[in-house]
Amino acid sequence: MTEGNFVDYVKMFVSSGKGGQGSAHLHREKYIEKGGPDGGDGGRGGHIIVRGKSNLWTLLHLKFKKHIRAGHGEHGSKSRSTGADGADVYVDVPLGTVIRDTETNNILFEITEDGEEKILVEGGKGGLGNWHFKSSTNQTPRYAQPGLPMEEKHVTMELKLLADVGLVGFPNAGKSTLLSVITSAKPKIADYEFTTLKPNLGIVKYREFQTFVMADIPGIIEGAAEGKGLGYYFLRHIERNSVLLFLIPADADNIKKQYDILLDELRRYNPEMLDKERIIAISKCDMLDEELKSELQTELDNELPIPYLFISSVAQQGLKELKDMLWRILNN
Repeated sequence: MTEGNFVDYVKMFVSSGKGGQGSAHLHREKYIEKGGPDGGDGGRGGHIIVRGKSNLWTLLHLKFKKHIRAGHGEHGSKSRSTGADGADVYVDVPLGTVIRDTETNNILFEITEDGEEKILVEGGKGGLGNWHFKSSTNQTPRYAQPGLPMEEKHVTMELKLLADVGLVGFPNAGKSTLLSVITSAKPKIADYEFTTLKPNLGIVKYREFQTFVMADIPGIIEGAAEGKGLGYYFLRHIERNSVLLFLIPADADNIKKQYDILLDELRRYNPEMLDKERIIAISKCDMLDEELKSELQTELDNELPIPYLFISSVAQQGLKELKDMLWRILNN
């Protein structure tokens, strides 16, 4: 998937169908001048239904659909004939999509399973025909119910990627390089900050044909929780990850301080992020000789509160151990 084709945020106006009107018809035949009421009910208006699809990874197909309307129910007719229901409209979305009311910003529901269906706006109920209102004191009611009106709503759809492992780090920490090496993903890689402008997903192949999914999001900077940089806009993509993999380059001035800043940004965005399993990968370790690595390791053993390991995506060092550690945590 190219960077420009990844769409994770759309707004649209949705409108269900209105219910059909009930019929006030009175039965008439050649030799029956004053038959009883036989008006049928109106049909139900169409629903707008959101449906989960596991083969979708983006909201691109909805990017230019700003208005979605369901069909109206048809009116009832004679001989107690019920009007046809309005056509339902299905809106397919990738798993992990959150639907909000744009005006109130309240979450209406989330789609997390393949084939899961939720009614976004209900079609209006069809009106009752006049035969429902016949009684001993009113043999020929000449009225029927109108159908209920349509339901309209402005909604916002946000995609939160469903991945097993989320990569967290500052810009230019080597997240995209790692993803390109251990998966088949082809993210944009360059030697400047914010090369990654959209999230990338990759499938990591493990032993015995087993796999897990890794997500790379644009780099976080200090102040991301307040909207600085690109981090705030994409932090929601790691809300659903089981494991957070912090990537910190070996040439960082202070590895522990960088980890603390990243962790604080996650906490300020959503404190529940801290409940996830976390590990640290010290990237670009091919720049260190054995003596420097040993000194750094002694220092980190006393400072870091979570498991860590040294890796180099370019030199293919430590990647097997990283996959083993991630698989162990995911299946613990």
